Amino acid sequence: MIPVDEPLRAVIARHGLSASKSLGQNFILDRQLLARIAAIPGSLAQKQVYEVGPGPGGMTRALLDTGARVVAVERDTRCIPALRELQAQSDGRLTLIEGDALAMDEPALLKRGVHVVANLPYNIATPLLIKWLGGPWPPWWASLTLMFQKEVAERIVAPADTEAYGRLSVAAQWRSRARIAMTVNRSAFVPPPKVTSAVVHLEPSQAPPGVSAEILEKLTSAAFGQRRKMLRSSVKGMPGALDALRRLGLDEQRRAETLSVDEFVRIARELSPA
Repeated sequence: MIPVDEPLRAVIARHGLSASKSLGQNFILDRQLLARIAAIPGSLAQKQVYEVGPGPGGMTRALLDTGARVVAVERDTRCIPALRELQAQSDGRLTLIEGDALAMDEPALLKRGVHVVANLPYNIATPLLIKWLGGPWPPWWASLTLMFQKEVAERIVAPADTEAYGRLSVAAQWRSRARIAMTVNRSAFVPPPKVTSAVVHLEPSQAPPGVSAEILEKLTSAAFGQRRKMLRSSVKGMPGALDALRRLGLDEQRRAETLSVDEFVRIARELSPA
């Protein structure tokens, strides 16, 4: 019989687990830290939570301790036996899916209004966030509480006219509220990564009317793809973009990082189908 409160370090040792660099894994063993992260969205009792990359199950334990019902997706087959043990002790509150989170159809898999809490593998963190920020609005998720490298976290919340401001900032901020909830020292991970990490919390807000998410993505891709160039050069390949700037009275000699999220939204609205 496996002890319910067996230390995570012992679970890792017993299953011969180690963090995989190729999968972008870094495990957190500190139960108090994990509990603090699980508390960021507020009370999760009886709520559904979606976790990506549970690894040996540290965050999963913390989420189950809140009273949540957890759906966890793990692609690393080495971790599945440890997670199956946790599932057996969860009173039916843990659903384990073996697979690639990037390929998951979350709206079909989960209840609407699910909270996402995850120590994301670094190599898929940004693609997953972009995926979850896209699509119809309001989204299928009620909140996102996600671990990133601190540099990426700062890009997500960056204001205009700063070095960190870019496509990811606009994608995160034009119809959601994003904040850095806490920073996490590299020493909290096994093995320690080379950089400090941070937990970002996002909640959806009302989407500006008349704006195509696809058009906005194309606009920011063009604008920040050549961010050192003036807008008249960087967006000239996007049909109608320069005319939209002129109609809105925006100086085409500005650079992308000087445009606010609201200004990008206004340009995208001009370009979106009526």
